[in-house]
Amino acid sequence: MDEAGAGLVINVGPQHPATHGVLHLVITLEGETIKKIEPHLGYIHRSIEKMCESLSYRQFIYVTSRMDYLSAHINNHGCVLCVEKGLQLEIPPRAQVIRVLMDELTRIASHELWWGAMAMDLGAFTPFFYAFRERETINDIMEETCGTRLTMNYMVPGGVMYDIHPNFQRRVKDFIQLFNSKIDEYDDLVTGNIIFQNRTKGIGVLSREDAISFGCTGPVGRASGVACDIRKLYPYEVYDKVNFDEIIETAGDSYARYLVRIKELRQSVRIIEQLIDNIPEGDFQAKTKAVLKLPKGEFYSRVETARGELGVYIVSEGGTTPYRIKFRSPGFSNLSALDHMSRGCKIGDLMAIMGTLDLVIPDIDR
Repeated sequence: MDEAGAGLVINVGPQHPATHGVLHLVITLEGETIKKIEPHLGYIHRSIEKMCESLSYRQFIYVTSRMDYLSAHINNHGCVLCVEKGLQLEIPPRAQVIRVLMDELTRIASHELWWGAMAMDLGAFTPFFYAFRERETINDIMEETCGTRLTMNYMVPGGVMYDIHPNFQRRVKDFIQLFNSKIDEYDDLVTGNIIFQNRTKGIGVLSREDAISFGCTGPVGRASGVACDIRKLYPYEVYDKVNFDEIIETAGDSYARYLVRIKELRQSVRIIEQLIDNIPEGDFQAKTKAVLKLPKGEFYSRVETARGELGVYIVSEGGTTPYRIKFRSPGFSNLSALDHMSRGCKIGDLMAIMGTLDLVIPDIDR
């Protein structure tokens, strides 16, 4: 019993496969019903924000690949946008399109890993292999242009580090043609499965008002009816030049959060299809000084990662390193709603709720 005699207190994690990282939950139960959840964080805290203050404006960008490592490109993108805002740099059109293509490929790869892991958390093993089959193709494309498969370090202030590989367009088009049919396969395998629906419908409900109150963004916020897609609200690069839909569901339960991500896969494909044959000619990087200095002041940028809004806030004193850096990571705010969403649910429902939050622990701990 806990101190108030309210029920049984159990620990889930920090070494638990369904927490997808070192997350420690202290859960108060009454029978099998969840009464309270207290997340204990910090097991993988590396003081990334403090580290950034001793790195140059070129160097600190790549530390952020290690936060939400499944949105590494997009994290780096948020950082370069903030630096470019301070430098008032004009980015070549070719670099803008390449950045967005990389972002959307990253979003697809992230959502695929989420889909496979989500199904595995609920006892279905096959989807995990299906998801990695397509995700591996994206990793191969990334490796050919960027030189690596997870933390790409490809974005630089002024554009991208290298031009795309000569095979890039052909391989992306081949992948898109293949992937369109695979999303239907995902739907057939999981979305319509009655066992999966029974495990997720009406489970972990988060109302629109509560989603706003907790600061939930990304698919978690949009599944509760909150229009919060940064690509639509505050368009950056060429997002205002492409047609895509902001996926919004209103049920606010685990199934709605699942549907948002599945439908977002199709929207990412739409964006890539519009851009892949329309990459402008020209420079892939603007000319910049070897050592960058931001003018004295405060600068902020925001991007839409696979998990929601990433905010990058830089305070500059006019030197070669930031005076202060603060990241607004989406996972931290989304996790804050876990206790509210889970109260009254069964302990067996917790894995479905956590799965649809799509937590990446280094993004929360930083």
